[in-house]
This record gives sequence, C-alpha cells and structure tokens, in this order.
Amino acid sequence: MQKKQAATVINISSIKAACKDCSLRELCLPLGLSEPDLSALDKLIKRRRALKKGETLYRHGDPLRALYAIRSGSLKTTGLIEDGRAQVTGFYLPGELLGMDAINTDQHPCNAEALEISEVCDIPYAALEDLAQKVPGLQHQLLRIMSREIVRDEDMLMMLGRMTAEERLASCLMSFSRRLARLGDSVVEFKLSMSRQDLGDYLGLALETVSRLLSRFQDEGLVSVHGRQIVLRNITRLRSMAAGNGREHSAQA
Repeated sequence: MQKKQAATVINISSIKAACKDCSLRELCLPLGLSEPDLSALDKLIKRRRALKKGETLYRHGDPLRALYAIRSGSLKTTGLIEDGRAQVTGFYLPGELLGMDAINTDQHPCNAEALEISEVCDIPYAALEDLAQKVPGLQHQLLRIMSREIVRDEDMLMMLGRMTAEERLASCLMSFSRRLARLGDSVVEFKLSMSRQDLGDYLGLALETVSRLLSRFQDEGLVSVHGRQIVLRNITRLRSMAAGNGREHSAQA
C-alpha cells in the first residue's frame, strides 16, 4: 500500500535534478554551492511531495525527520494557545524552508498545512546536518536561513506589540510583495492564498477588522481587491504605513 501511494507523488527524473535544475536554487539551500557540493545535496533529497489543499505536511509533536523546501504553492503553520485555540504563526512561499523551528527540541511545535495545491522537497535532517559539517557553504546557508527566521519572528513580535491594525495589514501586504519579488513575480499584484480568517489570526485581528480594513484600503485607492487577488495601487503609502506612519487612521480600525 505504501509503495503504491509513494508512486503517485514521486517522479524519478525530477528527483535526479531536484536542485541542479530548480528555478528556486538561489533562494533555497544550494545558494553558492559548488557543483560537487550541489551533487551531494541532490543525492540527499528524498523526494518531491505533492500536497492537496488542506493537506497536513506535519503535525504538532511529530518528530523532526526532515526540513521541507517549498517548490510551488504555499503553506501555513499553526500553533496551539494554552486554552486550545489555534494561532496561525506563519505563511510560507516557494523557495522558503519549513521545519527549522523543530531543531531545538527535535519535535515540530506546530502544524503545517497546504493553503493550495503545493509541492515540497523532503530534505532528511540527519543527513543534511552531516553534510553541512563537511560543506562550509551549506553550513553558512543554514545559518543564514536561521537568522532570517529569527528576524521574521522579531518582526512579528513588533507587529503584534506595537503596530495598529492598519499598520499590521500594510506590513503584511508589503512582506508578501517583497517575498514574491524574490521569485521574480510582480511586486504589486498577487493572490492571497490564505482565507481572511487565517490572515486575521496571523495579524491578531478579528475577521471583521480585516475585511473592513481591506475595504477601506480599496476606498482610499491603496489596493484593489477581487476575491483573493490583490493589486497594490499605492505601494509608497503602504510602505510608509508599514513603517508606522499611518496612525492618523488607526482610531477607525
């Protein structure tokens, strides 16, 4: 049964070129690696896994077996608050790595779920750790990714602790814009793959507040909203608001 299921998601030819021919190679682990080191990493990649919308990649408490590089689609991570409620802790896009937060305890502290049809590369952690000790470039890249995660966590804490509702939404939209720009995508037009509820949970805002703010942003000519498709009409002002210069409107949020 397991062999039959695996056959539906594994493409042998794509595994052999998992990193070397990947369009995301400069955003993921292979950044700056030599050809021999890149070949060693290619051999380490177990498979490319396809995920359906809503499918769970790993759950809270699962042992750390692998890190996951997103090739396409997007995922969200969700943790549990002490009272049992779920809290969205992050959204992940192509070229980004999931599972780094499990290294400390060897267990995943949250759930990871696909927001749309997605594809991830499984990178066995024990083998990656061993290879990183032999390949300085890979070790440096892992440290760089860890640092990026720390900065993202710090930004999140600042956003929840100091920003108004308006500034939080503007900051989130600008974050998506910057991250999509790394993929060569448009910086002003993109799809929000998450629900309004997920977005509110992540920003610490009620669903009604998120909907009201998006409507106000649209009325003020900052964005255009068509379902989950967003066009940033005034990116300069959104950037200013994300930097904390939009407080004159916060009392209405």
